[in-house]
Amino acid sequence: MKIAIIGLGYVGLPLSLQFARSGVEVLGLDIDDKKVDALNSGRSYIKHITDADVAEQANSGRLSASTDFSQVTEKDAVVICVPTPLSKNREPDISYVLMTAKSIAPHLSKGTLVVLESTTYPGTTDEDLRKALEKGSRLVAGSDFHLAFSPEREDPGNPQSVVATIPKVIGGYTPACLEKAKELYGKALKTLVPVSSCRAAEATKLLENIFRSVNIALVNELKLIYEAMDIDVWEVINAAKTKPFGYMPFYPGPGLGGHCIPIDPFYLTWKAREFGHSTRFIELAGEINTSMPEHVIHKTAEALNAQKKSVNGSKVLLVGLAYKPNVDDDRESPSYILLDLLKERGAEVAYYDPYVPIIKPTREHPHWAGTASVAWDQATIASYDCVLIATNHQSIDYGELAQWSHCIVDTRNALVNVEMSEGQLWKA
Repeated sequence: MKIAIIGLGYVGLPLSLQFARSGVEVLGLDIDDKKVDALNSGRSYIKHITDADVAEQANSGRLSASTDFSQVTEKDAVVICVPTPLSKNREPDISYVLMTAKSIAPHLSKGTLVVLESTTYPGTTDEDLRKALEKGSRLVAGSDFHLAFSPEREDPGNPQSVVATIPKVIGGYTPACLEKAKELYGKALKTLVPVSSCRAAEATKLLENIFRSVNIALVNELKLIYEAMDIDVWEVINAAKTKPFGYMPFYPGPGLGGHCIPIDPFYLTWKAREFGHSTRFIELAGEINTSMPEHVIHKTAEALNAQKKSVNGSKVLLVGLAYKPNVDDDRESPSYILLDLLKERGAEVAYYDPYVPIIKPTREHPHWAGTASVAWDQATIASYDCVLIATNHQSIDYGELAQWSHCIVDTRNALVNVEMSEGQLWKA
């Protein structure tokens, strides 16, 4: 089998490697020349994927990369793994999906399977993507070519998250399309979960992330309430999770990050309006989660005030730029919002992150591009009036941080087992 995977990021690259390991000939397609050159040279550009992983498949001839989308011709399947962000007006932006469809449609062959993996609202695959492919190819979905949706389930940084063993939800445009998609994924993945339609598969992915968003909002709200009662929410969560049934732990933080949880729920919110429904739980959760950075800045101001300093003119170091621990993924990271809010209030800000040595251009925060992580040494860390922990990477020596810093605001409970002096630690 020969397939093409379009979009070689945190979803497309691991999927490409898994198919290649399974004996499938994979062509990775991306508009980024640097990614293409790296893969063809056997190098990785994602922290949790090693050069050896890439080199093994590239050297075997099972994995190659290109920027030429016309090469989808004569491929048995094309899998689309491109971004689906929100617009400035917080509405779904499926332009990357539609641009991809426009690029590949003239080169589709009869019998080819096209699968969308990008998270989106129900109806994207069988309406928007189908129409774009049919218009550009003059082929008909369901008869001339096959169409399906199969949501990605990547969890970067989680050693238990292995592409081959994560159950794969699949929905086809027709029963025949579903069978073709099962044939494709069955070559590389152990467990397939077929559903009745593309829309059911799209809705499944949204449910997974809405569930997380709502529960994170719940513990964020409880954090504020328990803080007012002088109760440590982290202690409460750790006690509650000892219950062997009926409870699943979620943890508070400085805001939501990553490509999924801050974005995906609002795809359903937008689509629900078309059917005359509001999504009150989703919108309330969004309000709570997006308010958390302001709470963190307020707590940082309190910590500085205790030193007879204001935010304006103070030096603040943010520790952790990635949106979650032990990865280099900074997509939608709340750390950027924290940096913006501190700078707006007149602080002199910097960051430290061992996994993000320099900030690359982003759609939402281009003004931070080129900013480099500070050095990790006593003289550098001690020069800041306050250290704000936004991401709790395991590789950071928090004992050293406690010795070198006289004021720390901890949003992740990273210092729970570190001895601190009175007034040194502020939890946010």
